[in-house]
Amino acid sequence: MQTYAQSDTSTKLKAKALARSLLAGVTMLTCLSLSAQAATENKTAEVAKRDKLVLAGPSATVSLPLTHMVESGALKDIADNVEFVLWNNPDQLRALTLDKKADFVAMPTNVAANLYNRGVPLQLANVSTWGILWMVSRDPDLKTLADFKGQEIAIPFRADMPDIIFSYLTEKSGLDPHKDFKIRYSATPMDAMQQLVMRQVDHALLAEPAISMALRKTGSFPLSVVAPDLYRSVDLQKEWGRLQETEARIPQAGMVVIGETRLDDALVDRLEKAYAQSSRWCFDNAQACGEIAAKYIPALTSEAISDAVAVIPQHYAVAQDARPELEQFYTLLHSRQPALIGNKLPDDGFYSTATKPAP
Repeated sequence: MQTYAQSDTSTKLKAKALARSLLAGVTMLTCLSLSAQAATENKTAEVAKRDKLVLAGPSATVSLPLTHMVESGALKDIADNVEFVLWNNPDQLRALTLDKKADFVAMPTNVAANLYNRGVPLQLANVSTWGILWMVSRDPDLKTLADFKGQEIAIPFRADMPDIIFSYLTEKSGLDPHKDFKIRYSATPMDAMQQLVMRQVDHALLAEPAISMALRKTGSFPLSVVAPDLYRSVDLQKEWGRLQETEARIPQAGMVVIGETRLDDALVDRLEKAYAQSSRWCFDNAQACGEIAAKYIPALTSEAISDAVAVIPQHYAVAQDARPELEQFYTLLHSRQPALIGNKLPDDGFYSTATKPAP
C-alpha cells in the first residue's frame, strides 16, 4: 500500500514537471513569436526613401500643417525633395488626383467621397478641419440663425456645402430658408466677402480664413470708410451641435492619399503622423504658423491665418475614428444633393486603415 502511494506521488510529480516543461516551452515559443512579429513590424515600419513627395492643398486652414511640414523638414528622412503645391480651383484639384501628380492632398471631405465614388484611386487618411463656417454681420446682436429672419444674406456656391448646411440648420430652427431669408447667391466666397465689404449686403456666410481676411481688411484705410464695424457672428459649428444635440463640429476637410502611395501603409502612417504633429504645432504656435503659411499661400496674410487658427475647432481624427460623424454628414449631403458625394456613401475602401485608431 505504501509502495503504491509512493508510486502515485512520483507519477504526480512527473506530471507536474511535464506541465511546467510544456508551459516553459509555450512561453518560449510565444516570446520567439512576439520577437519575430516585432522584428517584422519594425521592418514594415521602415519607409523607403523617395526622390520626391508632393503635398498639395487649397488656400485654406487645412493646408497650414502641410506648409509647416515642408518648412520644418519633417519628411527629410523619407524624401530628398518635399514640395507643396497650391490648388486654387476644382480643375486643378482634379488634375492633381486623376494624373497622380501629388501624393498627399488636402481637400473637402465631400470632394474626397465624390472622387472616390467616381473611381479615383484614393483613400482618406484623416479629418483635420471640423468647422470653418461663420456668419459675418454688421449687427453684433445677432446670436443665432433665427435672429437673421427677414434679412438679406450673401451665400457662396448655391446648392453646395455652405448653402446646404445653412438650409439644414435654419430648417432645424423651424424656418424656411427660401421664404424667411433673402438669399443672394455668389459664385465664390471672395464675391460674397466683397459684397459685404462694399456694403451691398449686411450679412454673409463665409469660411475661414476669408473671415479673418475680411475683418482685417475692413479695419484698415481706405476700406474702413466703406465698411466699418463687421462682426464675427453665428458660429455654424456651434449651431450644428446645439440643434442636433451633438458635438459642435462638422467634418469638413482632411487629407487624402493618392494612387500607389495609398498602398504603402508605412508611408501613409508616416505622412499622417507628421501631418498630425504639424497640425498640433500650428494650434500651439498660431503666429509662427501664419508667418510660415503666408510664404506658401500668397492669397493669405500671416495675421489672418493666425486669427483663423485661434478660432477654428481643434478636434482631429484619423479616418477610421472620423467615420461615424462623416457618415452622418454624408447622409445629410446625400439627402439634399447626392452628386456632392458621388451619389452614394463611400464604402470601407475609402477609409484608410494604414493609421490605426488609438486604442
